Amino acid sequence: MPSHVSADRPAAQPPGRGSVEALISQTRRLKGDVDAVRRDTRSPGSDSEERWQRALYDLALHQLNDLDEHLAQLRDGPAPPPAGAEAAPARPAPPAPGSLLSRVGSAEWNLLTDEASWSGELFQILGRDPAAPALTLDELPAVVLDEDRPRLTAMVTDCLVDAKPIDGEFRVLRPDGNVRTVHMMGEPVLGGDGSTASMWAVLRDVSELRLSQRTVRETRDTMQRHRRRAETEQRLAVELQEAVLPPGRGALRLPSRGPGTLDVAARHLPSGAGTLLGGDWYDALELPDGGTLLSVGDLTGHGVAVASGMTMLLGAVRGMAMAGTQPGQLMSLLNQLLDATVQPALGSAVCCRYRPATRTLTWAQAGHPAPLLFRGGTGCALSAPDGVLLGVTSGAGYGQTEVTLEPGDLLLLHTDGVVPGHSGADSLGALLGLAPRFGAARTAQDCVRAVVEEFGESEREDEACVLVARVGE
Repeated sequence: MPSHVSADRPAAQPPGRGSVEALISQTRRLKGDVDAVRRDTRSPGSDSEERWQRALYDLALHQLNDLDEHLAQLRDGPAPPPAGAEAAPARPAPPAPGSLLSRVGSAEWNLLTDEASWSGELFQILGRDPAAPALTLDELPAVVLDEDRPRLTAMVTDCLVDAKPIDGEFRVLRPDGNVRTVHMMGEPVLGGDGSTASMWAVLRDVSELRLSQRTVRETRDTMQRHRRRAETEQRLAVELQEAVLPPGRGALRLPSRGPGTLDVAARHLPSGAGTLLGGDWYDALELPDGGTLLSVGDLTGHGVAVASGMTMLLGAVRGMAMAGTQPGQLMSLLNQLLDATVQPALGSAVCCRYRPATRTLTWAQAGHPAPLLFRGGTGCALSAPDGVLLGVTSGAGYGQTEVTLEPGDLLLLHTDGVVPGHSGADSLGALLGLAPRFGAARTAQDCVRAVVEEFGESEREDEACVLVARVGE
């Protein structure tokens, strides 16, 4: 038989040992760097982006391990035959399970004699007995899954008839019931007369690689779904908030006429990028008896459900205030409302009712920072009546207290988070430190602007609201 000639061009000369050694060193350094970063990532939890990142790290390490083993084979070359191999070649030791060598096998199918020759690794990949004869090209489809057989048949036909290289994948069912994904690369070998004499192929078990890639795709898709859902929730929450909160960029005069009116301005201060909208609110409303309602509050949590709950609470506050309910009783009813909702939630609030004829402020609070009163260039927090967080205890009672204001007094109501990174006494001290700027301000809007300039309008951990009311002459 004439000697066979590859249909492809002659193989290039192997690279020098030194250059391959350098590539191995670079690969191993990169493996170490990737593994170090991977270890620093948190364990897979509920965060879909963290699971996606970890899956990518695992896939990168898997491929770098394969690259390392491929380069090592290039460097070391074929194993030398043992002494006396001409007489009785020693059977090579089987490759370690899971190693690259155990996942790469080769085969040649002689079309003239209908014989098949498989490497030991291919028997291992397909889970077949090495003592059994290798499968011919006609028999090979029997171990391939039904839905993948047409693909294998097309690849082999194109190779044998049109001399096209084989490069594709199919799944095989091993005798133990395990399904493996095999990547096959091969080409025809031509006889001296130019006809196809045989076909050779290298087959690689890529099951773990494809599993890693599938994990990356699935975690990426989950992350994208979560991101789209979060964006939708954020948009709905913003729309809800904008629909119910008074305009935050202008000033209000409440009541609209008469002595002792309030110059009112407020601002919602958003949290940093990527954080869902929370349940903070502010409100200023003229009441039927000529008084004014001032309130701020915060419902715990984030997202559209919390924004919806905030809308419900704010609507209840407005309705009860319009009906003449006093602040202490109003807080008790809000607590009952929150306790009766399907979704358990906690909230804090402060509610003030101002009567311009007497310049008196009646107010109550539910686990919320007290209003700040600025007078004569200094400020202080008002003494708070009793009141626990809304939703904590059924039937909780809420006290109320009254304070008389003077022309030029300034009230500041706020939710937690106005001063980024500070709370409690530190936050109170920072706000009271604005007294000189408030004293020099001409309007409530100027005072709100001073708060924004001092503490920033965004890039805070949690959103906040601030409301300023200045008593007129």
